[in-house]
Amino acid sequence: MVLSFGVIGTSWITDEWIAGARATGSWQLTAVYSRQKETAEKYAAKYNVSSVHTSIESLANDSVQVIYVASPNSLHYEQTKIILGHKKHVILEKPATATVAEFEELFSLASANGVYLIEAYRHIQEANFKILKQNISQLGPIYGANLTYASFSSRYTNVLNGETPNIFNLDFAGGSLVDIGVYPITFAVSLFGRPKASTYQAFKCRTGADGGGFILLQYDTFSVSINQSKCYNSSAPSEIYSENGTLTVNATMNIDSLKWFNPRTKETKDWAGPKEELKLKEEAAEFARIIQENDKKAAKDLEDLSWTVLQITTELRRQNNIFYPADKV
Repeated sequence: MVLSFGVIGTSWITDEWIAGARATGSWQLTAVYSRQKETAEKYAAKYNVSSVHTSIESLANDSVQVIYVASPNSLHYEQTKIILGHKKHVILEKPATATVAEFEELFSLASANGVYLIEAYRHIQEANFKILKQNISQLGPIYGANLTYASFSSRYTNVLNGETPNIFNLDFAGGSLVDIGVYPITFAVSLFGRPKASTYQAFKCRTGADGGGFILLQYDTFSVSINQSKCYNSSAPSEIYSENGTLTVNATMNIDSLKWFNPRTKETKDWAGPKEELKLKEEAAEFARIIQENDKKAAKDLEDLSWTVLQITTELRRQNNIFYPADKV
């Protein structure tokens, strides 16, 4: 069964989702939404789509089965609530919501209406991440890990020039933590489970949003250090340290190298297989499978992971007095 879908958002991430989804053979784009009719029509024409909408209600009443939501963070909750109310499945770009309360309300609504709501964490659907997860027991007891995702954003130049782009705007639930910091956090939680404690030393931009910083996730017998930022670059790999050696991963997403060094034998093995070139194809394939096969367990596992990550980031924001309008509702 091919799933018909519509999109909210006309940025590069939506283009990547459409490319990945189409490549699976399980999705067909049939509707486009944008607040501006001209923008919607231009974007729809690019993909030879005739169904164009300028209101969320109109899109939700379309015959599509699934809607992919890639709007600014602060709009996710209201838009998704309307869509779920019309009993449509939703693929929701991260971060799913600004607050835990919004998250829990949306997932309750999805369950009540018999549809799926899935937060689009693509990196944990990559084949090489799954290889890592399947083989991590070979490392033996874990001693710790350093995870890195620091990539300078051109939008930070806008901040330095006195502007307030959405991604660094608290009114739009922005900041580095929820934009890219969630990737290494999700990476750690997926591999090691929920930490018993977490701390964040953030530096703030002129806008009041965090530009990045260092996160420490504390487990019973080890800690995970995370370096994440949208204000500087790092070429450092990520590493997991264990009794049986060190695993070096080129990155926490787009993984193409999983090198396990055994200090006793001095041997290095690379667990990695080929990397999918279409970055969102693997998640699109898995999300289609969940919906088509009605795999409630897989969907609940993803929901639980998303809920845990949101709880962590909410606490990390609180520690740094970073609050969104939705926090005050």
